Amino acid sequence: MTASQPPALTQPAPVAGTALLGLGAHRPDVIVDNEQVCRWIDSSDEWIRKRTGIVTRHRAPAEVSVVDMAEGAAREAIDDAGLAPEQIGAVIIATVTHPFQTPSAAAAVAGRLGIAAPAFDISAACAGYCYGIGQADALVRSGLAEHVLVVGVEKLSDFIDKHDRSISFLLGDGAGAAVVGPSEAPGISSSILGSEGDKWETVSMDSSLLRLRDTLAEAQASGDAAALLDAESRLWPTLRQEGQTVFRWAVWEMAKVAQRAVDAAGIQPEDLTAFVPHQANIRIIDELAKQLKLPEHVLIGRDIVEAGNTSAASVPLALHRLRAENPQISGGLALQIGFGAGLVYGAQVVRIP
Repeated sequence: MTASQPPALTQPAPVAGTALLGLGAHRPDVIVDNEQVCRWIDSSDEWIRKRTGIVTRHRAPAEVSVVDMAEGAAREAIDDAGLAPEQIGAVIIATVTHPFQTPSAAAAVAGRLGIAAPAFDISAACAGYCYGIGQADALVRSGLAEHVLVVGVEKLSDFIDKHDRSISFLLGDGAGAAVVGPSEAPGISSSILGSEGDKWETVSMDSSLLRLRDTLAEAQASGDAAALLDAESRLWPTLRQEGQTVFRWAVWEMAKVAQRAVDAAGIQPEDLTAFVPHQANIRIIDELAKQLKLPEHVLIGRDIVEAGNTSAASVPLALHRLRAENPQISGGLALQIGFGAGLVYGAQVVRIP
């Protein structure tokens, strides 16, 4: 062998197909109905139901963390897949509400489960779970991991101003999980992923941690107790959105993305068993189904009615509920699509475990 011919490298053997092998969910015990929400905003139960479809939303108590909820959903998904935790080769958690910049929620969950494997978080808001499924599919197909745990989890109640009428009444807490593994036949289609960063500010935090830090420092230096309390209450980052802009984008642009996912899967809408969109608003869900011309036999995830908008957790929670209420759909095809802050989007067709 000459210096000009370095030795060949070995690579993992690729896998022909992947599929969802198991599902899991964690729904917090605290349930907040519309009448409770209307104590904080100028609205009504009738208006919220008509405009969003939401009747209740789950909220995690102070002692329950993002990691706690993710662990609960993960354990159920691994058990549903018929696996042991040590068989998981990677952990991916999609969240925007883990309160630590580092270390990741995924590393904490892996540690609790006894998984010594790569673990990392992704921040893609309401599309995060679909991004995670796309990454898990690639990891398994490339041979880098035999089984991958994907969790979408949010504790949005930590990052809302309950008096804000633009988004606070929509949001809930929870976690949904799936295990991706090898399959003799393809069970996950090509993922359609993308972003439109020119719309970055349409859904965003209203402040940054740096601004909070600097303002608190100034207030402390001045010795003004009132200013310090004002900064603490006013500058904690909370979510805001430009509702009408986001609504129009979701209705018109996400129907195109959903159709691209169907086309990439090589199927027709009538081949679907279920449609599981991000649970943003019941009117968006219904309009997407209409534009896709879904036949009546296609079941539509409407977890939003009881769970509200749970961001990265909404798609897996909706799929989990659909299967629990309709076990006969196992083995059928589901079109799932997530979209939200960024603005980002992700979609794929999956076979329901």
